[in-house]
Amino acid sequence: MNQEKTSFKHESLQDKDSVQDLLKAITKGIAKGELTFSDEEGEIQLKPKGLLTLKVSARQDDSQNRVDIRIAWQSQDRQLKNKPLMVNSPKTKVE
Repeated sequence: MNQEKTSFKHESLQDKDSVQDLLKAITKGIAKGELTFSDEEGEIQLKPKGLLTLKVSARQDDSQNRVDIRIAWQSQDRQLKNKPLMVNSPKTKVE
């Protein structure tokens, strides 16, 4: 099943309380399994389910501070490849 690629992007200045409210809305949407993002330029609806990948990074450069939060998941079940995992260490080998 091939779905159309859709994206949404929004950038604005917000105070910390507004950012906190938006993050709370995102967590509630994840809990309910439905997120809708919209502004005057567009809208996208996402349905998080199953295992989600969370990536958090933070950076501080002089006066510039940044926190990136990325949440990703597969819309369809992915076929896992049945490949053996091998781990080597100086004294043991596990298969």
